[in-house]
Amino acid sequence: MPSKRKLLQTALIALIYIAVWEAASLLVGKELLLPSPLSTLSRLAVLLTKGESWLFSGLTLLRIMSGYLLGVLSGVLLAMFTARSRFAEALLSPLRAIVKASPVTSFILLALLWLSSDMVPLFISFLMVVPMVWTATAEAIVQTDPRLVEMGKMFGLNRWQIVKKIYVPSVLPQFLAACTTSLGFAWKSGVAAEIIALPQQSIGYKLYQSKLRIETVDLFAWTLMIVALSMLLEWLLIKGMRRIRSDA
Repeated sequence: MPSKRKLLQTALIALIYIAVWEAASLLVGKELLLPSPLSTLSRLAVLLTKGESWLFSGLTLLRIMSGYLLGVLSGVLLAMFTARSRFAEALLSPLRAIVKASPVTSFILLALLWLSSDMVPLFISFLMVVPMVWTATAEAIVQTDPRLVEMGKMFGLNRWQIVKKIYVPSVLPQFLAACTTSLGFAWKSGVAAEIIALPQQSIGYKLYQSKLRIETVDLFAWTLMIVALSMLLEWLLIKGMRRIRSDA
C-alpha cells in the first residue's frame, strides 16, 4: 500500500507540472518560445528511435561518469591523506577552496587550452566531484570517536580491522551523501562543458546545434533526455547505496 500511494502521488505531481507547462505554452502561444509537453515528448520519442541519439547519450554518459568515478576515488584518497596530516590539510586546503569558489566556466575555458574537446567534460566532472567528496569524507574521518579506535586496539584488532569495523561505518553516511550530491553537480557541469567544448558526438553538441538553428522543440527534447538520464543515475546510485549500507 505505501508503495502504491507513493506511486500515485508521484504521478499526480508529474501531471500537475505537465499541466502548468501546458498552460504556460498556451499562454505564450508560440512553439518557438515555449513548446508544449506533447510536442516535446513527441520529438523525444523520435530521437529515441535514432541510433545517433543513443550513441551521443552513451558517450556523454561515459565521459561524465568516468570523471565522476575518478573524482570519488581521488576525493577519498585525499581525505585519507589530509585527515592523517595537519600539514597536508593546510597545504592542500587552498586548492580545494579555489576549486569550490571559481566559476565552472573558467575551468572549462582553461581546460580547452590543455585538453581535447572530448576530455574536457570528463575533467570538469572530476573537478566538481573531488572537493565535495574530499571535504565530507575527511570531516567524517576526523569526527570518528577516538575511544572506539582505542577500544578496537584493546580488543586486538589490526589496522585493517579497525578501518573496516570502526572507520567505515562512521564515515559511510557522509560519504554516501556526498556521492549523491556530487553526482548532480558532475552531470550538470559535464553537459555544460560539452556545450562549450563541443565534442561532436555528445548531448551538449546537439543542444548547441538546436540553439544555433533555433529548434526549440529539439532543445527541450534533449534537455528532457538529460533530466531523464540524471534521474536514472541518481536512482541507481541510491539503490546501490542502500545495498552498501545494509552490507556494512
